[in-house]
Amino acid sequence: MTKYRKKLIEVALPLEAINKESAREKSIRHGHPSTLHLWWARRPLAACRAVLFSSLVNDPEDDPMYGVDEDVAYTERAKLFDLITELVKWENSNNPRVINAARLEIARSIAANKVADKELQDDTPLVVNAPELPEEQAKYLPAPPPEYTPREVRFKMPSLTAEQVNHFLAHYAPPVLDPFAGGGSIPLEAQRLGLRAYASDLNPVPVLINKALIEIPPKFGGQPPVNPDAREGKLKSAEWHGAQGLAEDVRYYGKWMRDEAEKRIGHLYPKVKVSEEMAADRPDLGSHVGKELTVIAWIWARTVKSPNPAVAGVAVPLLKSFTLSKKKGNEAYIQPIVDVEQRTYRFVVNHGKTPTDFNGTVDRRGARCLLSNAVIPFDHVREAGKRKDLGQKLLAIVADGSPGRVYLSPSEPHESVALQVAKFAGPDTQLPEKALGFRVQNYGMTMHADLFSKRQLAALSTFSELVNEVQHQIAKDANGDMNYAEAVATYLAFAVGRSADKWAALTVWNSVGEKVEHVFGRNALSMTWDFPEGNPFSGSTGNWTSAVEWCARAVENAMRQCVVGDVRQCPAQTVSSIPSAVISTDPPYYDNVPYADLSDFFYVWLRLCLQSAYPELLSTMLVPKAEELIAEPCRHGGRENARDFFEQGMISTFQNSRNITESSVPATIYYAFKQAESSEGDTSSTGWETFLEGLIQSDWSITGTWPMRTERAGRLRGQGSNALASSIILVCRPRSDAASIVTRRDFANALRKELPEAVKHLQSGNVAPVDLAQASIGPGMAVFSRYKQVVNADGSPMSVREALQMINQVLDEALNEQEADFDAETRFAVRWFEQYGMTDGPFGDAETLSKAMAVSVQGIMEAGIVHSKSGKVRLLKRDELNANWNPATDRRCTIWECTQHLIRRLEADGESAAAQLLADIQQTKGSEAGEVARELAYRLYSTCERKNRAADALSYNGLVVSWPEIGKLAHAMRDRPHTQQQEMF
Repeated sequence: MTKYRKKLIEVALPLEAINKESAREKSIRHGHPSTLHLWWARRPLAACRAVLFSSLVNDPEDDPMYGVDEDVAYTERAKLFDLITELVKWENSNNPRVINAARLEIARSIAANKVADKELQDDTPLVVNAPELPEEQAKYLPAPPPEYTPREVRFKMPSLTAEQVNHFLAHYAPPVLDPFAGGGSIPLEAQRLGLRAYASDLNPVPVLINKALIEIPPKFGGQPPVNPDAREGKLKSAEWHGAQGLAEDVRYYGKWMRDEAEKRIGHLYPKVKVSEEMAADRPDLGSHVGKELTVIAWIWARTVKSPNPAVAGVAVPLLKSFTLSKKKGNEAYIQPIVDVEQRTYRFVVNHGKTPTDFNGTVDRRGARCLLSNAVIPFDHVREAGKRKDLGQKLLAIVADGSPGRVYLSPSEPHESVALQVAKFAGPDTQLPEKALGFRVQNYGMTMHADLFSKRQLAALSTFSELVNEVQHQIAKDANGDMNYAEAVATYLAFAVGRSADKWAALTVWNSVGEKVEHVFGRNALSMTWDFPEGNPFSGSTGNWTSAVEWCARAVENAMRQCVVGDVRQCPAQTVSSIPSAVISTDPPYYDNVPYADLSDFFYVWLRLCLQSAYPELLSTMLVPKAEELIAEPCRHGGRENARDFFEQGMISTFQNSRNITESSVPATIYYAFKQAESSEGDTSSTGWETFLEGLIQSDWSITGTWPMRTERAGRLRGQGSNALASSIILVCRPRSDAASIVTRRDFANALRKELPEAVKHLQSGNVAPVDLAQASIGPGMAVFSRYKQVVNADGSPMSVREALQMINQVLDEALNEQEADFDAETRFAVRWFEQYGMTDGPFGDAETLSKAMAVSVQGIMEAGIVHSKSGKVRLLKRDELNANWNPATDRRCTIWECTQHLIRRLEADGESAAAQLLADIQQTKGSEAGEVARELAYRLYSTCERKNRAADALSYNGLVVSWPEIGKLAHAMRDRPHTQQQEMF
């Protein structure tokens, strides 16, 4: 096999720190790149940053700088863990101290390897020998820095500047390629780490997103804005760092577009005047009488003609809820006023909580007629939709009360203005007949234009036209620089895309947050019965200025001091012109998300805005679909054909990636599990197996798997599922061409020899028990995938599913084997816990088990871990254990007690108290006792997961997760005099 130096990601990761920051990132909004424009299943930046960094730095145990000294390696690995823990924090995204430290560490590993491999000489000036960069990227680099050498990089000489490190990485670090670039998280983080970033995607929408993130900002970094206000000195800033000048121009020309649009279509968005009559029965409106308020949103319901003959021909409303606001002190609801005899109805808005019997007119079973209460089957509604016979009825008006929302009854003039809007030229494109996650076609929505009301089409068409118009004005202000004009226009087009997500007839009104929720709350186009229509010219939810500001802040927070990225449109199978690239990618997930069909929702508007700027990229009416690598049964004539298409496409992509990969750096591939793919702890699924089969058939060897969780659930089962519901990072190396064919027995023997040690290594790296099964797949599949083929006894090749099952079996064996480290009393407690948990069991069973463990029930009682009475035996619960337990005075101190007391201290008094106890345990029973106590926590977590003992499992998982901090504090306490330790409490 080819010898390579292991990277950190192939040995250990501070997984909990990465997962914590990945989950936290979801709550970070302003300035986050994800707020530039929506893309589905976008990976957290924190995870991508950690994965790339740990893929490029040597594991200290396999680093030419440190040799094989285990103590040095352990210390250096801990330093890398500390750096990653800082690196993944959002606050440090542009922190020069942290980013430069990470870049220096990457440069140091590369320099150490190149010197060791005789590719560079330690004292050769690097400026002289720098290889050529592509012209498009090189022209944006700063001037070469003063001479420096690999020796300086390797040993982190104080004289080494950030400029020198950036220069070294730009020239000597391998480029990073993401052939499924999607939302751009991976290329963006490669650029953040000082690496050349290449992004490609078949779909024009992510291509544009990636251009906006990694191509455009570095090109115009440090430039002042060109708008008239800036030229006239009206802006405060004297210096323009990064893309700040570009962001200011996005704001300025976005405001110009708003003002121009208001001149053209402002009359379609009238204000509402609060009259005394309106306030007669509404004390809450008293302060607004006589005022003209800006409307935030108009709330509409779709209507269908009732099938009941008694009210035949009357269009009745379809709505899920009469509630407008649940905000405390500003509750409001819609009250229907029905006149059955006249066959009419109207709506009034009342202040206060919604009456309990106001349940809307639509639920999961169907609808009901507001006039007659007759059932309206969904089939009736669908047929009406297909005849274009669904209407709209205004339910309420939401106005800006400055501060707060004001809820008003519908107004006939407001309804008429919206329904009588002249037709605007919107997108003339068809929705797919059938597609994953699409339901709206069943209700007659067959064109993209059908997803919007007439007024929404007017607004989006107007702003799209203005994106085209504003480019000429920007170019004029930029002294004819059309490239800059197109750059600014790209971000303004994204503001149109963001607006489409809020200005569609498929949005919903959030009665808690009092705002318009966007269309894509999930990866689907779902039907809505009642919907809010936002006002582009308001100052509140879903307005144009807000969309522009989101984009501007994302630009403003763009990379600094980085090489210009390279973004291309092409299928992942065909990327071939970037040799020796680090492959890191987030491929489509089998049949999870129909990216192409969904992205047409945005593409039709982006094309209207930017076709002149990107004529080749936006040449097709809709995004390409035939080559999209998802298992879409509707496109391929059934599930089997779709599965074959996906598998063959992935094999082709992985083979192509293998041909261009940088051999010294592992590839990293993200795979996202759906929660439904993990059942009863099983780690197999059609998508997961197909994915692994594709990798292995493409001659890749899997050397690691890391679960990256971006959320947590309260229940254990949910927590276990969510460990699979985010991403599994597969770490891969090209398999040796000399790989052999072996038997199932050979594979099993190799697995039993190597996996237990790998599991111990993962535990020493503090992988949480909830993640251990998934993380163990890596070393297990490393054994399986190193062979060209594993052959079963009947001559058939072993499948991935069979391999996964064997890996799970050997993992259980490995955890059971760790019992050899436990004392007899603890082994008894483990077995008893498996069978009875914390409940009573027969004394006879306890006596039989204790003899097998070479201990007596009486001895176990003396150890203080069981209670025996009336022929029954049970383990003592943690709160029954001696609260003043001291390992130094316990004559029969067991590992079971150590683990239980550590959990008790941690949950009751925190990490410091647990650390003090750990220090006492280590002083009494030896430094290895703590590690054995942690091994027991892993073992008991595994039992709890199998037995569905949620509360106990969370406690064992919590101890392991907190172990690094507990261990660090305990180490410090052991080094202090005892009196100082006492003073801490």
